[in-house]
Amino acid sequence: MPGDRQAAREAVMRAIAGNRGRIASTWVDTQLARATPAIGGEELGEEVQAIISCLLEGLGRDLPDDRVATGHAPLREAVADLSRRWARLGASPTAIATAVFSLKPAILGCMAPQAEEALLVGRLIDAAALVSFQTYVDSREEIIQRQNRQLLEISTPVVHLWHRVLAVPLIGTLDSARAQIVMESLLQAIQDHQAAVAIIDITGVPTVDTVVAQHLMQTVTATRLMGADCVLSGISPRIAQMVAQLGIDLSEITTRSSLADALTEAMRLVQEEGRTERTPAG
Repeated sequence: MPGDRQAAREAVMRAIAGNRGRIASTWVDTQLARATPAIGGEELGEEVQAIISCLLEGLGRDLPDDRVATGHAPLREAVADLSRRWARLGASPTAIATAVFSLKPAILGCMAPQAEEALLVGRLIDAAALVSFQTYVDSREEIIQRQNRQLLEISTPVVHLWHRVLAVPLIGTLDSARAQIVMESLLQAIQDHQAAVAIIDITGVPTVDTVVAQHLMQTVTATRLMGADCVLSGISPRIAQMVAQLGIDLSEITTRSSLADALTEAMRLVQEEGRTERTPAG
């Protein structure tokens, strides 16, 4: 009944408000006994007090019981902060969720709950524990994505070969994510070094299909928009056959079979540009 649920909610709010210190102390003692993670009692007390305060605020809002933890932003953030901090200290998602779950007996121990009140506390804390678990998963995913991007950046270095000449030696598969990083790194390097020519060396790329060719064309186009010429090197006989069989048109790109040949062409282009700049307009 709606009246019973409201009465249960008010009873739980009174119990939490009147026993904040006891609830916090019980929860802190439980965590210290588990020793996971190694956090002092004072810090644990601050964390749980923040959650208790936000829980009371959330109960005072017009939110369904199972949405207090997710719909009341301060409570959601307080639980998420605990989860992120414990994760950085090496706690597992199970340990973090178990710590949040332990708020349930800490609260119920301060009251003689009726069935509806016990169910309410269960719904509140279960939802909060799910928030902590999801935060852990999201944080780990963010870390993994950041590490993957760092690895991609390391695997696609932009090398300053010569005055105003850059090179990007590609090794392995060129997928969309890596192609984007190659383009971003190359364009930034062109700006930083005021480069006139960029060499993209695909000697280490095992295969060139239409997707790889499209990525290369986009990179070449972006390079030209930055005012630099682009030379594609490392075209082996096998790669040349693949390109021809697929009907890929690379006619608008200057190509060379080796990096040495590409560097020779790049130096010629730089010298030619220098002569053009020194020649007065007729």
